[in-house]
Amino acid sequence: MEIKLSSHGAYRYQYPVVWIPKYRKKVLVDEVKVLAEKYIKEVSNYHPDVHVVQMNMQPDHVHLIVEIPPRYAVSEIIGKMKQNSGRKIRREVRSIRRVYWEEGVFWSPGFFSSTVGMDEEEIRKYVENQEEIDKGEYQLKLFKVPRPYGRGYLLTTIIKISS
Repeated sequence: MEIKLSSHGAYRYQYPVVWIPKYRKKVLVDEVKVLAEKYIKEVSNYHPDVHVVQMNMQPDHVHLIVEIPPRYAVSEIIGKMKQNSGRKIRREVRSIRRVYWEEGVFWSPGFFSSTVGMDEEEIRKYVENQEEIDKGEYQLKLFKVPRPYGRGYLLTTIIKISS
């Protein structure tokens, strides 16, 4: 997992996300599955800094790992993915309009999300050794990191914790 840079900070936010079609119907097969995968990934067209890292689609649910910068709410991005993909699938696949004939929906409301983070053991070591880190007893290294959108380089400090 790569650290991303924004104009005022650095981040590493990835979210596992799961959602289902309305009534958990097993409609994510064949053409619908292909279209759903395509349209869910289109979020990057509107938000270039949002990336679908991994996707697995079962007939009755979607699993994603999506990278979302801190400037966006997770619910906002997932909502757009579901709205846009659902609208396009309903428009293009006649059989879906028969399955969800009255409601004009495709996805069930809501979703599950969590976070993907650093190894818990790494975090514990960092917190445990914070005093030594603050005293400068751990080695600091400077790295040249390319700025987003090709605007030169940043010097970044990375703390190396050694046991």
